[in-house]
Amino acid sequence: MATPNQREGQDEPESDDEVYEVVDLTEYARRHQWWSRVFGSNSGPIAEKYSVATQLMMGGVTGWCAGYVFQRVGKIAATAIGGGFLLLQIANHSGYVQVDWKKVEKDVNKAKKHLKKKANKAAPEINTFIEEATDFIKRNIIVSSGFVGGFFLGLAS
Repeated sequence: MATPNQREGQDEPESDDEVYEVVDLTEYARRHQWWSRVFGSNSGPIAEKYSVATQLMMGGVTGWCAGYVFQRVGKIAATAIGGGFLLLQIANHSGYVQVDWKKVEKDVNKAKKHLKKKANKAAPEINTFIEEATDFIKRNIIVSSGFVGGFFLGLAS
């Protein structure tokens, strides 16, 4: 006979006060997109709420900020990676480091084969994210255009 705390198809809990509900976070994430948390629960596009000039300004400013940060971080990363390669080449040329290039080539080819296998089995979450992002951009084309323009201006400054 089932107890009141017992649900159909589940084992009886070890004690009466230990009843847990299983929450499926993947299903919750699919139903509650990130932009719903950021922009509110309205399902309509931003175009319904603000004028064209406001949308272009919002997109342009956020795009410029993102482009500026991307440019600065990119310069720092390029300097660090390039400097690391330069130091490794100097160490190699000076005799401090010996590189087994045949082993490197073998490992790189092995990694390429592994990546090709994994690329053919792309995760459905990535495809879903791309479809949702494309739909968001289509519904909010003015803000998206302002963002792209601002991003390029941020990269140039």
